[in-house]
Amino acid sequence: MTLTGQKPSTLILWAVLALPVLPMIGPLLGNDPEAFHHLLRPTGEWAARFMIIGMMASGLMLLFKGKSWPRWLLHHRRDIEVAAFAYAALHTLVYVIDRGSLDRIIDALKHTEIWTGWLAFLIFVPLALTSNDAAQRRMHGGWKLLQRAAYPAAVLVLIHWAALHNWGSWQPAAVHFAPLVALWAYRAWYWYLRERPGRPA
Repeated sequence: MTLTGQKPSTLILWAVLALPVLPMIGPLLGNDPEAFHHLLRPTGEWAARFMIIGMMASGLMLLFKGKSWPRWLLHHRRDIEVAAFAYAALHTLVYVIDRGSLDRIIDALKHTEIWTGWLAFLIFVPLALTSNDAAQRRMHGGWKLLQRAAYPAAVLVLIHWAALHNWGSWQPAAVHFAPLVALWAYRAWYWYLRERPGRPA
């Protein structure tokens, strides 16, 4: 263990999770509105990527039974999902500043690619706030029930991404979400659909 109380692997993971923000520092702190506007895409995409990786952990554990790396991923899922929320929060902040006024923000809510993003973010806020051991102990079974809200939130993120530019960018969204959707389908088959000894066909 390190002096901070964290394992070296966890500290290395945090460093890796922070890497995508490094090229964003200049536009974030600079005075170029166009460069700042262009931060919308990477902040949103990295938020989605880390969310997908974190949500794949349980399915990969099931698919690769006995392997150590899915267990490592599952163990660090909380770190990855917190990073996903941090990028989502940065994405939201960039969007709000880029829009420039409350009237413009409200006016954009009628578009599918906007209200889905806001709704997904609002769902992820309580999930992020309760992503700690103290909340899990305090909420007991309610914690798992709350965390299941991540699934509809992920669907909203998929729609948010795919609907951008009048659905012109649906291919990148589909490519990113395909592994997660495949794992969801595998888990559904494994737990509910496959034939098992003693279960009627």
